[in-house]
Amino acid sequence: HEADGYNPLCGDRVHVFVELDGDVIKDIRFDGSGCAISTASASLMSEAVKGKTLAEAKRLFERFITLVTEGPEALDDVEDLGKLAAFAGVGKYPARVKCATLAWHTLTSALEGDEETVTTE
Repeated sequence: HEADGYNPLCGDRVHVFVELDGDVIKDIRFDGSGCAISTASASLMSEAVKGKTLAEAKRLFERFITLVTEGPEALDDVEDLGKLAAFAGVGKYPARVKCATLAWHTLTSALEGDEETVTTE
């Protein structure tokens, strides 16, 4: 599975490749260019979802989106996000939320087989 993502606001581009073994993310990688937040988010996302079931990855996606859009106080336990908790302050900069979530939305698109480029608009 694979998908492309693009953030026209700052020019971030990402291509996500996902290999499944049944409903488990066996391998994931990305290629692209973008700002530090976009690249860091894609890297940590890849690390976090590898080996997870699709249901676990979806739940992690939902928790990450909540973290960056509503803040850590909207979650019952931020510590279980591990390194992803570093993105807790992104919500203070609304334009950067799109940078942080681009790879995640692109992953979702890849898993759903959507062929259109994901945009943050």
